[in-house]
Amino acid sequence: MDRENLQLFEDQPIRTAWNEAEEEWYFSIVDVVGVLTDQPDIRHAAKYWSVLKTRLKKEGSQLTTNCSQLKLKAADGKRYSTDVANTEQLLRIIQSVPSKKAEPFKLWLAQVGRERIEETLDPELIADRLVATYERKGYTREWINQ
Repeated sequence: MDRENLQLFEDQPIRTAWNEAEEEWYFSIVDVVGVLTDQPDIRHAAKYWSVLKTRLKKEGSQLTTNCSQLKLKAADGKRYSTDVANTEQLLRIIQSVPSKKAEPFKLWLAQVGRERIEETLDPELIADRLVATYERKGYTREWINQ
């Protein structure tokens, strides 16, 4: 993976990694499942994903077999192997999760992909996105400019 990022969906962090060679995003499945199902913490989200994986395997789905693992940074700052999915795989997982947030999440996913393509064409957009993210988090303009 060439670059690891946090993307925000409704102010909830989703760990992502951009693979430059494949020109593809990979998303932490546990983070996505946690957001879609309103889990109180990552431990509950991981349990939900574990049960969902088992159910999908029993149904004969190859989806969980095709998902990868990457070492992504956790809240404690350490890197742990984490189940990740590309956009296509993630859309299929979302279909398996009953959630009122599924459709807004699909739209967000399309937005993330579009922004990355635009940033490839115009790198200045990366700086603009970074400034907007810090502003949303409440940082002062002076701090951001430094």
